[in-house]
Parts: sequence; structure tokens; C-alpha cells
Amino acid sequence: MIHGKKGNLSAILQRPSSDYRGPVVVLMHGFMANKKLEPLKSIARELDKRGIASLRFDFDGHGKSQGRFQDMTVLTELEDARDVIHYLHSLDWVEGIALLGHSQGGVVAGMLAGELKDGIRALVLLAPAAVLTDDALNGRLMWRHYDPANPPETLQVFFHRVGRDYFKVAQTLPIYERSSLYEGPVLLVHGKKDRIVPYSYSEKYDRVYSDSELHLFEKENHFLSKCRKEIVALVVDFLGGHLGV
Repeated sequence: MIHGKKGNLSAILQRPSSDYRGPVVVLMHGFMANKKLEPLKSIARELDKRGIASLRFDFDGHGKSQGRFQDMTVLTELEDARDVIHYLHSLDWVEGIALLGHSQGGVVAGMLAGELKDGIRALVLLAPAAVLTDDALNGRLMWRHYDPANPPETLQVFFHRVGRDYFKVAQTLPIYERSSLYEGPVLLVHGKKDRIVPYSYSEKYDRVYSDSELHLFEKENHFLSKCRKEIVALVVDFLGGHLGV
């Protein structure tokens, strides 16, 4: 467990060996997901095989972490991610940090990299959900609709209740402005069949970054399940190359 602002954050730290010294890749899941779901699970496994450590964690209100889901916003998730980075800095064997995020976790990873800048050695964004600001401005979340000028106190989405603060924060997030401050290497992966986050949002990321590569997969969906083996290999090779492992 890692201490966070909303309570303890449940995490899995995979270290290739007990005497390993080197970089760690922080893996961030998406909206309503958790640290044990794909594609993060497969990426962590392959990073371990490559001899690279990783840390997966549940954002507050998700998985086994403390906190209430309805109190979650992108800004609270940024706080969680900062707490994870602080924890890694306390470990004497960690030599460099990279970030990877899927969906909403990609938004968090991108904004955090823009904040930490040279403190992040590489960044991977998988189907980053920058659409969440446009959705909030238009009163949409998944299949649900609401008045964007007066968001509901809570909105039921599947088995979760999303709180009003989530929508209000999403409407004003400077996603691209903050993310573009990161000047290190960036890998962007998106599926052209993504029905949750159109791939045009990754194309915009590619335009605002100074050192990025964009890979679009023709038949891939938001969960990157169609070409997962190929995508995981692409991600691990990118990270290994930029982390010197």
C-alpha cells in the first residue's frame, strides 16, 4: 500500500530481481478499471521479462484502493500519481521513472509528465481519453446524458456513481496545454475502431508533442484487445530503448 491523499493506494511493484537497480515504469489504468486489468497486466509481465521494473496501482475509489469512486476526478488521480512518484523516489534502487497510461490514465500520465518534465524519462499513452473534456462540455459520459451547465450531484454509470465534481473539473482541464510541456520521448497508440475515444485525440497529442511517434491500428478497439501482442511488444521495445535496458 502507498499512502495517498484519499487513503491508501493498492499497488503491485514488479522488480525483476532482489538486487535490481534501474528504472521503473508506472502503469496507470483507465476510468472504472483497475491495476489487474489488460493491457496493463500484459505490459507489466513483458517488462519484467525484459528486465524492467514496473508499478501498477489502483487510483482512489478503484480496485482495492481506499476512497469513494464518486469523489474521484482527474485532479484527484493526478494527486494519486504524484504520491506514487514520491514513494518511488524514497526507494534507493530506483534509477529513473517512465510513465504509461491507458484511457483516462493516459490523460493523467500526460499531464503529470508535463508537470515533472525532465523527471520522466519516457511516456506511453494508450488510447488517451482527452475526449473527456469535450464530453463534459457536451453533457455526455458513456451512454448517459446530462445538463452540462448544471451537472447532477451523481450520475449512475454501470455499477458506479460519478460525482458532480468529476464533470466540473473535466470541463476546464488544460489537457493538451499541460501535456505539451513534456519534451521527452512519447509513444502514442490508438485504434481506429475505438468507439469511446476517437483516434483524432491521439493525432492532436502527436501534433503538440515535440518528440512523439503515433501508431494507429486499423481494426483495434479502445481496450487494445485485437492486436494486443503486437502492441505490447511495441510498448516494451519503446520503453526498453529509451530506458537503456
